[in-house]
Amino acid sequence: MSHIALPLRVATPGGEPVQVAASVDVAVSLDDADARGIHMSRLYLRLQDAFASEAVTPAGLRRVLQSLVDSQEGLSSSARLVLRYDQMLLRPALASGNAGWKRYPVEIEALLEDGHLRLSLAFSVEYSSTCPASAALSRQLNAERFVADFADARPISTSVVGDWLASERGLAATPHAQRSRASVRLQLRPQFEELPLAAMIDALEQRLATPVQTAVKRQDEQAFAALNAANLMFCEDAARRVVSVLAHDPHVERFEAEVAHFESLHPHDAVARVSGSGPR
Repeated sequence: MSHIALPLRVATPGGEPVQVAASVDVAVSLDDADARGIHMSRLYLRLQDAFASEAVTPAGLRRVLQSLVDSQEGLSSSARLVLRYDQMLLRPALASGNAGWKRYPVEIEALLEDGHLRLSLAFSVEYSSTCPASAALSRQLNAERFVADFADARPISTSVVGDWLASERGLAATPHAQRSRASVRLQLRPQFEELPLAAMIDALEQRLATPVQTAVKRQDEQAFAALNAANLMFCEDAARRVVSVLAHDPHVERFEAEVAHFESLHPHDAVARVSGSGPR
């Protein structure tokens, strides 16, 4: 059964569960070669009851999956769930003290087979990427204009140079930047009590350093521009930053990630993909 509409209770960073709208897929194995159906209504009713009262956790998912297997009265020995929803997180502005909500699409896949639970967590974060090559070309044009404008100026005072830099003449070119997205899929170690979603989002956004913003005033936008200048990135640079987080997270058994820079220079995207293991 796929795309079942259900409410889920998911944990917030503060620990309090909130209810979200979700789309759920459920499957059980049909082990009897002569059987021609499963008890679908039992699956639906058990799912509806299971997620109504407690937040989604690894232990809770194991209980639900075992309940789904039990509901089939010998027809099934394994079960699979896929939960899709949007996680809302309140994010502070960079400088003004304001805050705004960001939406993170999440997918949790849980499989119970031969008594073993396998968990995967997928989500994505959006950030800004400024091209290092474009930044270098822009600096070159800015330098050439400076030399042309001040070729005959002797001496040059810092106040004059400051005024020139703050004027339109002081910006001959700007590097191209674009909204970008890092999408990750993690195979989790199931022995942990909670799903580490918010902590992982925080860690990736901090490492990428230029997450897209929500509520902004002038000082926030200026701080964002400064972060972009300090974190020039090709897609492969961003991919390596993602790896530096996931490869050291004790929750992670295996990971796959894709970073996509939605180019403002080209009509196509620049994409890098990486995979690896968590710490041993």
